[in-house]
Amino acid sequence: MCKLCDATRPTLARAPADTSGAAAHPAPAPLPAGIGQPGRRTLIRGGHILSMDANVGNFARGDVLIEGAKILAVGANLDAGDAAVIDASGHVVMPGFIDTHHHQFETALRSILADAILVNDGRPESAANYYEWMLQKFSVLYRPEDVYISELFGSISQIDAGVTTVMDVSQIHHSPEHSDAAISALRAAGRRAVFGYFEGWGEKAQYPADARRIKAQHFASDDQLLTMVMGAEIYLPGYEAAWATGRELNIPLAMHIVGTFGMAPTFDSLAEAGQFGPDCIFIHMTGMSDMAWQKAADAGAHVSLSVPIEMQMRHGVPPIQKCLNLGMLPSLSSDVECTMTADPFTQMRSTITLQRMFANELALNGQDYPKLLSALEVIEMATMGGAKGLKLDHKTGSLTPGKEADIVLLDASALNVAPLNHVPGAVVTLMERSNVSTVICAGQVRKWRGKILGHDIAKLRAELEASRDYLLEKAGVEKDLFRV
Repeated sequence: MCKLCDATRPTLARAPADTSGAAAHPAPAPLPAGIGQPGRRTLIRGGHILSMDANVGNFARGDVLIEGAKILAVGANLDAGDAAVIDASGHVVMPGFIDTHHHQFETALRSILADAILVNDGRPESAANYYEWMLQKFSVLYRPEDVYISELFGSISQIDAGVTTVMDVSQIHHSPEHSDAAISALRAAGRRAVFGYFEGWGEKAQYPADARRIKAQHFASDDQLLTMVMGAEIYLPGYEAAWATGRELNIPLAMHIVGTFGMAPTFDSLAEAGQFGPDCIFIHMTGMSDMAWQKAADAGAHVSLSVPIEMQMRHGVPPIQKCLNLGMLPSLSSDVECTMTADPFTQMRSTITLQRMFANELALNGQDYPKLLSALEVIEMATMGGAKGLKLDHKTGSLTPGKEADIVLLDASALNVAPLNHVPGAVVTLMERSNVSTVICAGQVRKWRGKILGHDIAKLRAELEASRDYLLEKAGVEKDLFRV
């Protein structure tokens, strides 16, 4: 055919691949008025509902009805009267992710120790290590205002990633003012948080005794977004006082349990003495004896895994299979952003691929191998595992009527996911931060159609950068974007 004839043939109405795609992605609808207000009902309509509650079930197309901060109903074609409506078509609707161990005070120093291990092993590449740099060089320099901006910015960043609950493990309590700054920032972020009162350094530090004031002043009521745990590190001299204080205040005890630091003998002694209980949160749990593991499982203690960090920083092999073999449901946590990202998709993918790698290697060698971890099981760790570990499963962790509305909407129509063929698989193996469209914390919308609400991010970023510059200068560390 001639070119002229071809030119006159009708063509498909299709936008070129290099266009902005504005027609395909219109501006997001405005946030419906009144969402989250007492008595105001909101219907999240037409989403792919992943409830994480076997009694509620899942829905290929379903609705979630909220009133104020609470979930009223989950089901198909709910009648909600004059409720405000959030159109969830093309989105996975599921409970928000729960991070059970995040050192948020380190946000200003993100990636500065990307290549670091925990302690100096004498090799040149280990000179910049976590223990000497973060805990001895940088953390002692923090002012209350540095604590505040890192805590706030880190919290908002995790809201952006769909994390609606965190346990903040900030070992930065150099004074009561430092502690109050951390609490104030957690509150200002507007999401659910468990404040971890851990150690500090210097003459103004009042750990662990100041826990009594903090509990009375900030956590007298359990009917709030913020709760409290007691840092109870067994590598610190006099740790017994922290354990006793936490149990006096009836709050959980949280501690890092890491073989790298030679904790096994002390941990064994505590196990044999019957000191473990359901109030214990053991972070990492690497390098511990079979006896201590069994005692922890028998006592109903909880294990928080930070799989990418444990692999990267030489904590030891992440004990995923140990938890599963003992019938323990672990939670997932991000640990330190000075070394690794704090998004839940990284945690889930690392966990499922590592467990399956070990199991697959056994299979390839003709040996018996454990059940392969599934996408749904790893999501359970990232939601209900965290809720149970933090003693918040009566409030969050699943889309259950009566619980508070901690909900995320994940875009399943995006380029990296469509077409949607398996909800849990898409969440774990395909999605990342960009798929987090809307985030609701206790009924309040904190992120709407890809945009964080209620915070001036540019202003906060400038404050975070100023804090970073101060810490680098005081520590005598050159600002070098390509440091080897």
